Amino acid sequence: MSEVALWRRLLAELLGSAFLAALVIGSGIAAQRLSPGNTGLELLENAAATAAGLFAIIVMFGPASGGHFNPVVSLADAVFGGLSRRDTAAYIPVQVAGCTAGAVLANLMFALPAVSISAKHRASSAHFLSEIIATLGLIVVIFALARSGRGRATPAAVGAYIGAAYFFTSSASFANPAITIGRMFSSTFAGIAPASVPSFIAAQLLGGALAVIVIRALYPGVTPAQAADVLVPHPPTRTSRDEDPGAGLPSKERPLS
Repeated sequence: MSEVALWRRLLAELLGSAFLAALVIGSGIAAQRLSPGNTGLELLENAAATAAGLFAIIVMFGPASGGHFNPVVSLADAVFGGLSRRDTAAYIPVQVAGCTAGAVLANLMFALPAVSISAKHRASSAHFLSEIIATLGLIVVIFALARSGRGRATPAAVGAYIGAAYFFTSSASFANPAITIGRMFSSTFAGIAPASVPSFIAAQLLGGALAVIVIRALYPGVTPAQAADVLVPHPPTRTSRDEDPGAGLPSKERPLS
């Protein structure tokens, strides 16, 4: 497998993040218009569209960049050696920019002002705990599949997990600092007030840190080559390939310890 140029990976992360934000916010706007006043149905429609669309977005862009679209995923990948620190530092601002652009596009697609700052306050102790749990579960799902050589199931698993987490968490499972920032710019069903953003991001980072601890306990010996398959198998970065001689082998041929 040859290395994908950094600019191509960043483009994939930018486009994927933009599609993700447009998907989450656009489906929220559509749900609000299709089922006005019925919050449960609105949430179901938003969750179903997000789960299905997330699968497609990861499949589209994952082979180029890994399909992170999430700073916490990139940071966890860097901890396990699948992504270099330099590339991680490049991925994160691109993910934020993509999610912000996607929010603007979602607003415009529904004939709304390009930018409208949300006033939906979500900061509470319950929301904080929910974001910790949502993010922890997401990262563990991703790395458990990579560790066991089942990376090709990750797009479906991630979509299913996020769709379910819309309902089992009180925060509706943002689990992503980039999308949290992007959702500030749409005063719609999926929006979040700027004042609530810092607590959400803090909870997501804490959830990611706890996930790393859980992964190290449950799946010791995660190699850079296995981490390079997050979220989907893709050409390794130069760092992961140089550090692990097994990085060029298919996942099923790599040792688990």
